[in-house]
Amino acid sequence: MNVSPVAAQWHHYLVLAYLLASVLVFVVLQFFIKAAYGRHKGAKTAWFWGPGVPTRWAWMLMEAPSALGFALIYFLGAEAWNLAPLLLLAMWQAHYFQRSFIFPFRLRTKPGDTTPLLVPVLAFTTNLGVSFANAAILSWPGISRPYPPSWLSDPRFLFGAALFVAGYYINRRADAMLAALRKPGESGYKIPRGWLYEKVSCPNYLGELMIWTGWAIATWSLAGLSFVAWTAANLIPRACANHRWYRETFPDYPANRKVLIPGLL
Repeated sequence: MNVSPVAAQWHHYLVLAYLLASVLVFVVLQFFIKAAYGRHKGAKTAWFWGPGVPTRWAWMLMEAPSALGFALIYFLGAEAWNLAPLLLLAMWQAHYFQRSFIFPFRLRTKPGDTTPLLVPVLAFTTNLGVSFANAAILSWPGISRPYPPSWLSDPRFLFGAALFVAGYYINRRADAMLAALRKPGESGYKIPRGWLYEKVSCPNYLGELMIWTGWAIATWSLAGLSFVAWTAANLIPRACANHRWYRETFPDYPANRKVLIPGLL
């Protein structure tokens, strides 16, 4: 698919819109409205998020556009079968295929567990936009930047890919440790112990931020930067809310743990 200058301009506007909207989303989630799912279902703003839908299917609805939608958009591009874009596609799919179709079925939820409808609906919509913004830069002439085979030896790609892999490992291991806290048939929450959980309350979110920072560097793109900003705008308020919840819920919660970044935040 060859892209007209007008379509390329609209793609640019979409990327800028995500950058600007990230500021608004951060302010709203940090100071006004708490996303009422998971441990925060009882938040005062829970009414805002609508009726519940089964949690596993909510996760699939949220994340599937980032796996399937991204792949469809990517393979519509004329540069789709070039080596460097294919490797970047594989990086993206390594996270989102797992997140869409494996992670939801590893969740240890209690029978009847639900997630408010507005959460997956909003995530579905925004993830489609994010997927278009990032897939098009890889394979659509007129939007994509050049990614020749030599890009795979560029320091920006090498550093970004290394950060992506490190974040992927942290994210997967932290999620597995959280899931292991609940034995079969158990519900409720416990204090995570060990590894990075001794340093921060939310190493899973730290790993995800590292993943997409690595992606932005590996692609060296404004679209990648906009996704980092969007991810941070959603995850930093969530991490802060989780940290406060732990401290309010468990009197023995370790006082020296930070929220997200060891020794800093």
